[in-house]
Amino acid sequence: MSQRTAKFPTRPVAQLLGSNGPVHAVAYSASPGTYILTGSSDRSIRLYNPSSTTTTSANTASSTNTITKPHHAAPPQPAAPPTGRLIQTYASHAYEVLALSVSASNAHFASAGGDRAVLLWDVATAQTVRRFGAASTAHSHSGRVNAVCFAGADDSLVVSGGLDCTVRVWDVRAGGGSGGGGGKPVQVLSEARDAVSALAVCGPEIVAGSVDGRVRTYDVRAGRCVTDVLPASVTSVCLARDGRTVLVGSLDSKIRLMDRANGACLRTYGDAGWRNAELRVQSVLGGGERFVVAGDEMAATSGGGSEAAASEGRVWAWDLLTGRLVATVPVPWGNSNEHRKKIIGRDGKEKERKNVVSCIAWKDGGFGNQFCVGGTSGVVTVFGEG
Repeated sequence: MSQRTAKFPTRPVAQLLGSNGPVHAVAYSASPGTYILTGSSDRSIRLYNPSSTTTTSANTASSTNTITKPHHAAPPQPAAPPTGRLIQTYASHAYEVLALSVSASNAHFASAGGDRAVLLWDVATAQTVRRFGAASTAHSHSGRVNAVCFAGADDSLVVSGGLDCTVRVWDVRAGGGSGGGGGKPVQVLSEARDAVSALAVCGPEIVAGSVDGRVRTYDVRAGRCVTDVLPASVTSVCLARDGRTVLVGSLDSKIRLMDRANGACLRTYGDAGWRNAELRVQSVLGGGERFVVAGDEMAATSGGGSEAAASEGRVWAWDLLTGRLVATVPVPWGNSNEHRKKIIGRDGKEKERKNVVSCIAWKDGGFGNQFCVGGTSGVVTVFGEG
């Protein structure tokens, strides 16, 4: 157990800056996972190299003061992690970006969000090559799109799910161009009775989680749908690499590992201090599928009363086999202007800013040596071993 815990990446190795609002989606490039994509409420997508970093000078002043004014020197503070290098910004969405997926070739990625459109991007040119659905087309989603992923041979299909309770399958090779509507979806799956919140693909099967508390598995070749019932709205789904199990997060502050063959719950993960009852918080498999890792919709509390401590977010990790909590990792706001914004409640008083950690991605599909998280702070923090 101690050996498993020691290998969990807990050290912040980089921060990815530049977003002008909360980050709703993060994704690594396909193996070897050198780059990270982020999708933000500021309608932009950003591509970073987290390893190409610059060191911060946050502690320069304190070291200087130690020499010039030794009697008034402040206690040394932990060094902030270095800043990853912003490579490219992609901007074509009219509203917030809520979902991202990278093709296996790394030549393209798909994005979706509040503008009801699903976009296919060329990474090198930073241009959209397909626009699947738009507000003016009858075949598009009629509400925001919450999830998107590639499917089919050579990533020839893009699957999307959204607020309109549908899962739509789009042909990447179909006409339409960057300015067109991308034609009709090749298939529309409309069994959900509430918003589709999460998607995953396993060969010819599409796994869709919904706010109606169902996980539906569609075998598109056989035309069959198998439904598993959860006690609360589904916030995320994550397939194991062998496709035999699926990790399901739901709004009852529980994460469940489900057997896809018979729908049995193999293990439940949770803690009295961890809460997911209102927001879409993502959970994934990581560390070679040894850990269950999730964000947190509650800010960490601190008796110190400092602004940084009061707004600190958290990442939680459980041992996959035993279900025991193995790590609770703090996620600071970082160097962002977002924490300085004031929120005024209906009572006219300023509300506390919380660093809700809502999106998470693990390098190499859960088998790499690092992971990244994002949320309301607008800063993406990358964690590695150390």
